[in-house]
Amino acid sequence: MLTVQGLSHPGKRKTNEDAMSWDVGLGCVAVADGMGGHQAGEVASRLALESIFWFLRKSASTSEFTWPFGVDPQLSLAANRLRTAVKIGNRRVFKRSEEHVEYAGMGTTVVALLVEGMTLTYASVGDSRLYSFSEGRLEQLTRDDTWAVMLAADRNIPPEVIQAHPMRNVLTSVLGAFPDLEVTTTDVTAADQLLLLCSDGLHTAVTHETIADILARERELSRAVEALVTTALEAGASDNVTAVLVQSGGNGDRHGPLP
Repeated sequence: MLTVQGLSHPGKRKTNEDAMSWDVGLGCVAVADGMGGHQAGEVASRLALESIFWFLRKSASTSEFTWPFGVDPQLSLAANRLRTAVKIGNRRVFKRSEEHVEYAGMGTTVVALLVEGMTLTYASVGDSRLYSFSEGRLEQLTRDDTWAVMLAADRNIPPEVIQAHPMRNVLTSVLGAFPDLEVTTTDVTAADQLLLLCSDGLHTAVTHETIADILARERELSRAVEALVTTALEAGASDNVTAVLVQSGGNGDRHGPLP
């Protein structure tokens, strides 16, 4: 059984385009950070999570379903399910943006995990992150889809040049930008660890070290997520801030909110 606690705040913005959702029985937790004018970002993030959870529930409850994007035989069943779910979310966000002119150009990041038995499967698109916290050590499991990360792959480019690059934070991949999307999934052992899913409103405002300190200090999940979001706001976070903590064992809420 998973225990899940989440908190989302609009920050200095009028609307909250972040979304978070979880289903403890399904073993799935996800965070999305939408973007686009006229509240299109809010539409994109909600639609993406609704689509992801729809397919994961469908594929968990019956064997009579189709794989609209095929099956990768090199991936586990859980990885194929999560990969397909994210691709469906991408296709639906893209289609909605084509159907309504006011949503043109909208998109969203997503980070999602699926826990089945002793296996944790996760995927991310954009710069929303998944961290693991165990024995006082915080580790980022996901890889940001940003220009900075892409440039860092070229070892001939000095770090100081990357940090000064005007496009360093520009996303190189989001849900909804194109009809097709490459999705990478990873399977790891679901060890006794605390997991943090968050939007960039948190990790751009709060340092890696401070996040680790908060998680080490606050043992209750509700207090920990509140401390994370409050710290980001006090640090001047201008974006929406969302943090969701996941711990194996204990009793969690059956369903979590789409804010």
